[in-house]
Amino acid sequence: MDSTIVVPAINFWAQRADAAIIHASPPWTALLNGVSPAAAVDTVQVPLANYFRAKGLALVFTVDATDGLNRAAEAPELVALGRSVTDTAIQRLYREWVFAVADKLRPDYFGLIAETNLIRAAAPDSVYRALVVMANAAVAPIRAAGLPSQLYVSVQVETAWGRLTPGGGSYQGIAQDLTDFPFVQAIGLSSYPYLGGFAVPESLPLTYYSRIVEGTTLPVLVVEGGWPSVTVGSVVSSPALQARYIARQTELLDRAHARSVFQLTFYDLDLTGVPLPPGSILPLFTHLGLADSALNPKPALAEWDRVFARPYQP
Repeated sequence: MDSTIVVPAINFWAQRADAAIIHASPPWTALLNGVSPAAAVDTVQVPLANYFRAKGLALVFTVDATDGLNRAAEAPELVALGRSVTDTAIQRLYREWVFAVADKLRPDYFGLIAETNLIRAAAPDSVYRALVVMANAAVAPIRAAGLPSQLYVSVQVETAWGRLTPGGGSYQGIAQDLTDFPFVQAIGLSSYPYLGGFAVPESLPLTYYSRIVEGTTLPVLVVEGGWPSVTVGSVVSSPALQARYIARQTELLDRAHARSVFQLTFYDLDLTGVPLPPGSILPLFTHLGLADSALNPKPALAEWDRVFARPYQP
């Protein structure tokens, strides 16, 4: 990474945040080539976490163990290596790397699996079952070491509402996720409503987040998501529509008594010169930033700043 770009970029958003999030996959190739989990975390995550903490930011971390752009598939690195999370050796590496993250970074909240319900709906059952085993097995060493992180998994909101299931469907909730991951002390939410067929932010039910955690006392953290500022394919949008989403999301957060919300991609992604495989859905996620790829603020940033200025009431 170019520090002359990265440091100013972090400093700009850190002025309007009280926490930072890292969303990362285990470095499968390095681990399989003999790099120790502790060394991998020391090299990649520790410097970034230290920089965040030096700015007084709380730290949240989500582990992404499959393909973030295609939940029907396993992590691209594993696929390229011909390996799978169903392999007990891969599960062991996951547990060791997760423990290294918990031990060295000590995030305030630590998500062990991302979008569990979407993986369950889209991926082979053997993959989902392997993730259940992996995550639950990772908890014991963390607890035995007395590490302080509050543990969570994230669920995909549109899937919970039945809007990303094949052929559409009724509300599903997250009861199965709470059963499969009984260790959770919080619930992470991932929400991209435009992928679920919502044309305008105001059409989102006020209970869009709160219904998911009804019957629990678990803290709610929105750990990824957003609304694009441009039209992409059949998704029609604009900078003004994106700003309206931030305003509507605030109402959803209030109704759910959410603990935090993260803008995982604070800046747009410039894919100039980046070859994409046929059918890639990455363009659907490149303009979710509150500022563009040149760090110029969008209208949505003013709405974010308005919300950030509110007194925090846990």
